[in-house]
Amino acid sequence: MSSFRKALKSKQRDHKERSQLGFRKHLGLLEKKKDYKLRADEYHRKEKTLMALQKKAMDKNPDEFHFKMIHNHLKDGVHMIKTKEDVMTEEQKKVMRTQDIRYVEMKRVSEMKKIERMKSELHFLDVNEEKKNKHVFYVESKKEVEDFDLATHLNTVPELVGRVYNRPTIETLEKKSIVGELEPLRIKKLAKKRELEYRRLSQRIDREKDMFVISQKIQTRKDLQDKVKKVKVREETKSAPAVYRFEAKRKR
Repeated sequence: MSSFRKALKSKQRDHKERSQLGFRKHLGLLEKKKDYKLRADEYHRKEKTLMALQKKAMDKNPDEFHFKMIHNHLKDGVHMIKTKEDVMTEEQKKVMRTQDIRYVEMKRVSEMKKIERMKSELHFLDVNEEKKNKHVFYVESKKEVEDFDLATHLNTVPELVGRVYNRPTIETLEKKSIVGELEPLRIKKLAKKRELEYRRLSQRIDREKDMFVISQKIQTRKDLQDKVKKVKVREETKSAPAVYRFEAKRKR
């Protein structure tokens, strides 16, 4: 069977499209079927697009309105967008700047009140495990250094030596009971909660500083609207507004 297929294949001749005749070479290359196929597919694609656009135009509502119909126009065949005329005067803009400053200042004062309230509640207690400050004790001789007992020197019990705050003396422990948590697990949870509150306090302080900078920048833009000669001294940054030197003008 395989030998028969080989014999049949050897008898078949590959079909080759003819090239352009010699006396017609001045007309260019002779179009092949693959070239015609590409040209026909492109023609039908454009035909379908035009039919779809015609159907869309026929189904369109004649009463349909879009704002771009009046805001845009054609100029030399190019689609142009009409620029909006400035409908606000300089005085109106200045009033709006003043209102913006008042709003920002109101929010900044609100943040400052919240910051003061959080500070009064937290009392700036140290919550970090690593102590930032060091307490140095001075003694007279080396023997006193060897015999030095921190709990005895602070007049407290050894269990409370590691506390930075709320470290009562022995006399206080004999007369009164310790107010607060004594369990290590509970103390650790309270320390985490206190650390979270300090983080929130830091974020509020940063927000209040940002609002102050925004207020200064708005005030600077408001001052620039006055028709007075000015020279820029320093560029605007994220943490500070631009600085201008205005010409001294006597007010009547």
